[in-house]
Amino acid sequence: MFKLAGLTLVTFALSAAAHADVDLKLGSTERVTRLFAYPNNCNVICFRNWTLEQTVEHYLSQSVKRDGYSAAKVLVKTDNGQLYAEISGVPDGYEKPLAALLDAGDLAYTGASKLNADGKWAFSWNLFLPLGMALENRKSVELLHFPPDYSLTQAQDYLRSATTDRWATLLTDNGIPAEQTPGYQTIIDIAPIAAPSSAGKDLEGVYDYFKDYQTTMVKDVSQNASGAALPMVAFGAPVRNWIKQQYGPTVNVLGLATISPSEGVKVPVLGSNHPSYIWYAANPDSYGGDDAQAQADAAGLKIMGQDLSAACWQAGMGSKPGSDPNVQLQSCTQTWQVTRKEKTCELFYTSIRSLTPEQAVAKCATTPIKSQLTQLKAPVPVRANSATNL
Repeated sequence: MFKLAGLTLVTFALSAAAHADVDLKLGSTERVTRLFAYPNNCNVICFRNWTLEQTVEHYLSQSVKRDGYSAAKVLVKTDNGQLYAEISGVPDGYEKPLAALLDAGDLAYTGASKLNADGKWAFSWNLFLPLGMALENRKSVELLHFPPDYSLTQAQDYLRSATTDRWATLLTDNGIPAEQTPGYQTIIDIAPIAAPSSAGKDLEGVYDYFKDYQTTMVKDVSQNASGAALPMVAFGAPVRNWIKQQYGPTVNVLGLATISPSEGVKVPVLGSNHPSYIWYAANPDSYGGDDAQAQADAAGLKIMGQDLSAACWQAGMGSKPGSDPNVQLQSCTQTWQVTRKEKTCELFYTSIRSLTPEQAVAKCATTPIKSQLTQLKAPVPVRANSATNL
């Protein structure tokens, strides 16, 4: 009986340690206002009429839910001009990655201020940090260009956009349950600026202003809680070029590289198309001649195979940290570009051409599907009228 009581006491102690209460001083009202882009969506009339404290609670609540702590509670208070966050139902030390994110945010603010002082800041831009992400139970990291403005002003959710929604679907196509995809989508944008989706060209030349922020973020999120390196996917040409400039290696579409954000840490990086690129490359208006539709479909099928392969690699590497990235990539390209090429075709026609599953099956039964890996792995040529931010 004594042993049972002792065991119960130990079990209770472990449970308490696993779900401790953490407190974090967020900083002054001025600091929190700029780091949380407050107010997120006010233009005389506020789309959501939240206080600063409610706004912070909103994003922190997103994080704890995406980390898997569904019963966690967040309370933000102001005392003498300073804001404090109280989070219950999360592990001890949970506040550390949040504090690191906000410290990196200070670097982003410094860069944005310098950008504005140099006359290069656009009136329609908003500083927007990757708030609301999983802070502890991260599986992989996504390197992207910039967040669309509506993720801030309408959704108030960094993971709500056409780009992130499409990629989450591709992760589910590769066996990741929908409720777990946020853990795979820890995003670092090389330009932490919420801007119109068409602003890619305008953002060229701003990246160096955020170098300290970028490298700090990559370093901070490059490992999971146990110290294992997290796989990263570099989406789109601007990001792949940034990897080369910042860390050295060239990363092509479905090309692998290794970077070292900090001493002794080797992070596998896979190059990918931008998640939205398929909508541009598969647009018949991008082609001329009577066979424009056929050209667009062929491009779309190629990109779909590449994208599914990249998401497969991300899912596999994120599920099993420490796996061989080359072996994983070979397996994924074989799966989606050879073994399941008919399914790749069907997913293209249902998700991009909006056919029903039955229509897609019929279409793919009569559509030539290229299966040569070397051909499918080659990037689709970028035409002059393609979106420059992809």
